[in-house]
Amino acid sequence: MSKVYFIGAGPGDPELITVRGKNIIESADLIIYAGSLVNAEVLKYAKPSAVVHNSAKMELREIVGMMSAFVQVGKTVARVHTGDPSLYGAIAEQMSELDKAGIGYEVVPGVSSAFAAAAALRCELTLPEVSQTVIFTRLEGRTGVPEKESLSSLALHQATMVIFLSVGSMDKVVTELLVHYPEDTPAAVVYKASWPEEKIIRGTLSDIEEKVKAAGVEKTALIFIGRALDRGSMKAYSKLYDAGFSHEFRK
Repeated sequence: MSKVYFIGAGPGDPELITVRGKNIIESADLIIYAGSLVNAEVLKYAKPSAVVHNSAKMELREIVGMMSAFVQVGKTVARVHTGDPSLYGAIAEQMSELDKAGIGYEVVPGVSSAFAAAAALRCELTLPEVSQTVIFTRLEGRTGVPEKESLSSLALHQATMVIFLSVGSMDKVVTELLVHYPEDTPAAVVYKASWPEEKIIRGTLSDIEEKVKAAGVEKTALIFIGRALDRGSMKAYSKLYDAGFSHEFRK
């Protein structure tokens, strides 16, 4: 059946798209991709007859109208988003409009930039007795956030935090985090994770703002905060491979 497939294209490296995502792009009749972020290299999988559009200059009504028109004549549509579309992918509004039009769709998950950046940092975001919670969030900007989800409020937990879409306002980010995180809390910024121009900046809350400004990073980067970034802060190994810990697969 023809339908719209919302595809997570991964963080940038074209090899980090899922096999399913690649297969759908190969068979799609219409491909609409978020050109401001998606690596155009993933379009090399498209068949020669595919109609390809960059959504960067398109409005919601135009995008949904085009997708609906293709599906209604039996065509397959690949709506390609960066990373995993469930995080800041703006797919909810598109799905709502497709529901109104009676158009079928499916979501194909992808590798989030958060996990590509964590891999670049060579860190485990959840360390036993250090942090077992990861908060994905953003600073309020042109798009607001609920008051109870301000960075200063979330900082109260001192969990591992991954902050999207905010590196251009590092001064505000640091100010809000310092309400509850100590100044020596490890911090890192990963610019364009998995791309050839990837850049990693490490520091603490006391100096990360200065380091990011010196590096000239103003967008397309993730901010990581928390003790889990420092492997030296690990207090204990997990029970998973502990010789003295039994479970259903190991007595």
